[in-house]
Amino acid sequence: MFIIETQVFSRLKNNKSISNNFKLKFIFYFAFLLMLSSLAFNSPTEILNGMKKIILSPCHLITDYIAISNIGATLFNGGIMTLISAFVLKKNKATITGPIIAAVFTVCGFSFFGKNIYNSLPIMFGVYLYCLVEKVKFNKVLIISMFATALCPMVSFLTFSAGLSLKYGIIAGCSVGILIGFVISPLASSFLSFHQGYNLYNTGFTAGMIGMFLTGFLRMFDKNVEIRNIISLGNNLKISFFLFPFFLFLFILGFIINNRSFSGYKKLMNNTGRLIADFDLIYGSGITLINMAIMGTISTIYVLLIGGNLNGPILGAIFTIIGFSAFGNHPKNSIPILIGVYLAQFFNKYNPKSTISMITALFGTTLAPIAGEFGVIWGIIAGFFHVSMVMNIGYLHGGTNLYNNGFSGGFIAATIVPIIKSINNIIERFKDE
Repeated sequence: MFIIETQVFSRLKNNKSISNNFKLKFIFYFAFLLMLSSLAFNSPTEILNGMKKIILSPCHLITDYIAISNIGATLFNGGIMTLISAFVLKKNKATITGPIIAAVFTVCGFSFFGKNIYNSLPIMFGVYLYCLVEKVKFNKVLIISMFATALCPMVSFLTFSAGLSLKYGIIAGCSVGILIGFVISPLASSFLSFHQGYNLYNTGFTAGMIGMFLTGFLRMFDKNVEIRNIISLGNNLKISFFLFPFFLFLFILGFIINNRSFSGYKKLMNNTGRLIADFDLIYGSGITLINMAIMGTISTIYVLLIGGNLNGPILGAIFTIIGFSAFGNHPKNSIPILIGVYLAQFFNKYNPKSTISMITALFGTTLAPIAGEFGVIWGIIAGFFHVSMVMNIGYLHGGTNLYNNGFSGGFIAATIVPIIKSINNIIERFKDE
């Protein structure tokens, strides 16, 4: 990592911005960093054996890859998935923007507890097939193709857990994966209006709807998809030694790119975060990287302060927040959501220290635009009610939608935003009188 940092800093000296080519190289560097870091935790043989377990495992929520394999294999899987994303971006000559940064880090994060090369590629191919049929350029739906892998557990479930032979399981899993990829693009565009852009994980809501129908269909034929809870414990120190140097690297890199200043950060934090909020395009790469580092640090400290465990799902949540810190999340609109979720869990039966409570809080920042536009109090209220929805909605898709909080967030945003606007209108009328 030191060599990469030296190369990066020497190239950025006295520059205020970075090229698209540099951004792409950064994603490649990040992928290789994950794969190389895996060797600090496990031997190549252990990593290879762990990768086999990851690929052959049913991976619906919650399946912590660290628990079923090891830290090294989990990081290596994240590196492989990030590398695939980088190659897809390079092949399609994509412009690296905030949404793409969010997509890459989301793919990486969920590669710690759900995504792998086997169950993701059929869905991405389905999106590509949709482009061929509709005669749409693939780079126009490139972001959706990456986010669409939210439903990759359905591919693994049909392949390994539906009671089919391996041959027919592969056929069924890949076929359904391609079908998911084919239909998700038009649906994602349609569902954006449902929550009016106040739910950052829009594809998570779309995936939840598709997963709900597919799971219901399977249950009709007595193929039950049950939510799991396989998690690892006791790795806080090891994972912290990986995370905090990475956050520091992002921060220093952003600081240098931003002409060694925090110029523009106040403006960024005054952005509501409502879709589509491309921080990289609006405020520049430097301050965006600083925001990513700060949000990653806040997320990790939240977990450690509450007494949670750093594991695959929580790593996934942290990396997703880092990604969406280029596309909507910042401390001002995200912390109120964290407070609301914590208060809900503190006063009810859920243990705030449990992994499911932690990822509910972290992924709950999908509702950050509500706090950004309507203020801290409404952000806390949105976070509070998010807990009641997300803890119960997973049954509908049986854990096959990895972006369960995005599914829940869509309903919360669609419900609470009209109420907020109505109350605000009433208050304004009273003021006028």
